[in-house]
Amino acid sequence: MAPVARRLADCFSVLEPLQRGSGSEPLTVARHIRDLYEVVGRSGQRVAPALVGSSWGAMLALAFACAHPDSAGPLVLIGCGTFDRESRDRFRLSIEQRMDESVRHRLERLENEVEDPDERLRAMAQLLLPVYSYELIAAGDETENYDSRAHRETWEDMLRLQDQGVYPAAFSAINAPVLMLHGTEDPHPGQMIRASLAPYIRQLEYLEWERCGHYPWLERAVRERFFAVLRNWLERRLRQ
Repeated sequence: MAPVARRLADCFSVLEPLQRGSGSEPLTVARHIRDLYEVVGRSGQRVAPALVGSSWGAMLALAFACAHPDSAGPLVLIGCGTFDRESRDRFRLSIEQRMDESVRHRLERLENEVEDPDERLRAMAQLLLPVYSYELIAAGDETENYDSRAHRETWEDMLRLQDQGVYPAAFSAINAPVLMLHGTEDPHPGQMIRASLAPYIRQLEYLEWERCGHYPWLERAVRERFFAVLRNWLERRLRQ
């Protein structure tokens, strides 16, 4: 999200929280919410800040906003992750259909060729980036650290909460405006995710672009439109 943070910094005061890594305690959604609440509290903002999240970050924004509705301003969900089994099944099917034999073979080799699980996760992300995308502009990976254990623990806890019926039902507590931005070429099925959220987030807005994958700011066809929509929507909502 560093490129998004930089572009928004022309118009807004921007904080880019770096999430807690794995350590002595298992990582949970609740732990991430507490960390984000501390960041928001230390920011010195007199009004609830907008939250702009991509993929898992979009899911965290929703979880934070329902836990602390008075501390969350407008929410933007970019390439939001899944909240039900049907959407996850569609996501997996899309990934499987898009991978060619070369990618499959290279993914299979990673288990034996890359011993460090964090470096293996980095290599996997790089291999799958084209599968998640439509037509990428040249862009380097600015992720500072890959943390395989943090990834696994956090996602397992999110799945547990979904299986228990906590999410997405808890999102009915969200009062702030919510905008979903999604690409039709994103393997995360945007329309299905929207349908799973809409009963609980009545104010949900949805915008979808063709020729766009999981990371709109890296897509040649929509990059500038993405930034224009994002900036204009935030300016309008933050003035209300």
